[in-house]
Amino acid sequence: MPNLKHARQFMQRELVTLPLHLDVLQAVERLVNDNISGAPVIDDAGRYQGVFSEKCSLTALTTAAHVAAETGLQIDLARDFMVSQITTVSADNDVFDAIDHLLKRRISGAPVIDGRGQFLGVFSEKTAMRVLAAAAHDQLPGTNVGSYMNTDRDRIVSRNTNLLEVAELFLTTPFRRLPVLEGEQIHGQISRRDVLRAELRLAWELVRVAREPQAAGMLNASTLAATVADFIDRQAETITESTDLLTIAQRFINTPYRRLPVLAGERVVGQVSRRDVLSAASDLLRPDTARPHAETLYLSNVQETRPPSLG
Repeated sequence: MPNLKHARQFMQRELVTLPLHLDVLQAVERLVNDNISGAPVIDDAGRYQGVFSEKCSLTALTTAAHVAAETGLQIDLARDFMVSQITTVSADNDVFDAIDHLLKRRISGAPVIDGRGQFLGVFSEKTAMRVLAAAAHDQLPGTNVGSYMNTDRDRIVSRNTNLLEVAELFLTTPFRRLPVLEGEQIHGQISRRDVLRAELRLAWELVRVAREPQAAGMLNASTLAATVADFIDRQAETITESTDLLTIAQRFINTPYRRLPVLAGERVVGQVSRRDVLSAASDLLRPDTARPHAETLYLSNVQETRPPSLG
C-alpha cells in the first residue's frame, strides 16, 4: 500500500491522563465530563501504568450500584436513561457515506433499520475497521452497510430492563451500545456512557447516604474509598510512534479497545483512537470505482439528547 501512515502522523498528542491514586468516582466523572472513553494512567513520576476505561468505570460503579440497590435506593429502568433521538442508517446505505457520517457527527455507531423501521443490526466504528482492512486489500464483499453491520441480537434490551441488568450486559460483552426495542421497532439506544451517567449519579447518592449517622457500619467503606489503582487495566494494548496504520486497524478489529496509548519507553507521548484511524485512512475508504448499488444515506432526527432525569 503506498504512503502507509504511521502513528506519529495522526496520533493525538494532547490528551487527558489520570493519576494512579485518584478517587475512582472523580475519575469516572472526568471521563463523562470530558466525553472520552478512557485515559492513560500515570504514576507520580509520570510513568505509564495502564488505562482507566469505560469498562473499568463500569466495574467500579456497578459494584457501588449493587450496594445502592441493597440499601434500598431506586434503580432506574432503561426508559429513564436511554437516548430516544438517535441516528439510524439503512442496510442499503453506502458504507463509505455511513463512515463519513460517523466521523462528522463524532458518534461511534448507529442502529441499522429496514424500510419499515425495524431493527436489523448495528454499524459501528469497529465494523468500519473491517471496511478499512478489506479496502486496503481490494477485497470488498460489497459497498453497502448490510455487508458489514453486526447482527448479534443478544444486545437488545427493552424499556423496562433495569440499570443493573444493562450494566452487567456491558460488562460481559464487547458491546458499546444497546438498542431498546418494543417488538422489532427501535425506541431508543443506550451507550456505556449513558449507563455511567446513571450509575455515577447513584454512586454519589450512596456517598450521601453513607454520611448520614444512621448509616454508620451499614455500608462497606471500601466500596466508596476505591481509587483508579483498584480498577486500572494494566494489560491494555499499546503501540509506538512507528506502528503503521493497518497494524493499528487490526489491533482495533481483534481487541475491544477504542483507544491505544502511544508509548516511548515508559512515557505516554500520544494516543490513537478508532476515529483517528478512520480519519487518517479517508483516502482508502472511498474507492475510485463507481458504486451503482449504494443508496443515499438516510438519517433520523440526529439531535443528541439526554433524559431530563439525568440533568
